[in-house]
Amino acid sequence: MPDLPKALHVGSLLRPPALLDARAAHAAGTLGPDELHRIEAESVRLALDVQRDAGIGVYTDGEYLRTDFMSHLTENTDGFVSQAPVLEWQDGDESQADNAILNLIGDRLAYRDRFTAREAALLAEHAPGPYKVSMPEVTNFVVANWDQQVSGPHYPSRADLVEDLAAVLRAEAEALIADGVRWVQIDAPCFTSFVNPRMLAVYEAEGLDPAALLRRCIDADRTVVDLLRSHGVRVGMHLCRGNYRGQWFNEGTYDGIAAELFGGLAVDHWLLEYDTERAGTIEPIKHVPAGVDVVLGLITTKSGELEDVGELLRRIDEAARLVPMENLAISPQCGFASEVVGNPLTWDEQRRKLDLTVAVAEGAWG
Repeated sequence: MPDLPKALHVGSLLRPPALLDARAAHAAGTLGPDELHRIEAESVRLALDVQRDAGIGVYTDGEYLRTDFMSHLTENTDGFVSQAPVLEWQDGDESQADNAILNLIGDRLAYRDRFTAREAALLAEHAPGPYKVSMPEVTNFVVANWDQQVSGPHYPSRADLVEDLAAVLRAEAEALIADGVRWVQIDAPCFTSFVNPRMLAVYEAEGLDPAALLRRCIDADRTVVDLLRSHGVRVGMHLCRGNYRGQWFNEGTYDGIAAELFGGLAVDHWLLEYDTERAGTIEPIKHVPAGVDVVLGLITTKSGELEDVGELLRRIDEAARLVPMENLAISPQCGFASEVVGNPLTWDEQRRKLDLTVAVAEGAWG
């Protein structure tokens, strides 16, 4: 298996205006599906050009076929209803209750149709190098999509939906294996809910044991990870604290989950958010097993301000005390647009962030 490139990005990119306009016209009934698909394909090719020109190592489609990073699953899985939860997002000054673009679970979950087929096909046809397809994992839905009134009649507690979600993800993983996809990224921004005091209080108020729920989610995800890796698919898992228009959802360091999580999921590499003090120290990466790569998400996507190159190199050196330099890489801390509106930075600022990622990788590894 080839070495992991030293400069990567998490996946989503800001949507170009032509794509946003096409989506709006399609929703209004003034643009047909064939024309929408043509514009989507053109936009994906633009995203690939941006990554190629920057020198990013593993290509993505920018998540341009999605409304948010989980929408492709919720739109193609039975059991979701068109009712958005209210999530408490943080912006550093205050909390903001916002209706994220998510659907609540309102029935038993069952795999209905492919949700990454077009993405995989477009990348296979147009990517100029190795490409990855991303999938969510079960903890996201445990945190964001369960509601006592709406979901409770079908899943009395959050914990009860874990196995059905894992079955949905395994079905799609099997299809990606058949597609010939060689890189899969599993996006897991809600594992940090198990170090978030607000969410720990919610679990305990509902009568759940957070430690037992964490183990149950890890066990479910392991069935997906092991399936993919048993067929030679390279698997990365991305951890952050949520990414919504420059805001975040979870707070808390990796210390309380690192040993169990890094030791419990045999992925090929971890992509870890490390752009702010909210992530804590670099020390928890000592729990990553030998030979597993760590991608340091040191560059923020929540604003356009560029980080200092010297400071980024210093932090890479600090990480190299705990994980061998050959097993480290660098990336932005998260995607640039985990949902369609995206984070508050410009297209040019996004490009400079990608350029910085590559420049720092060249400075650190040559």
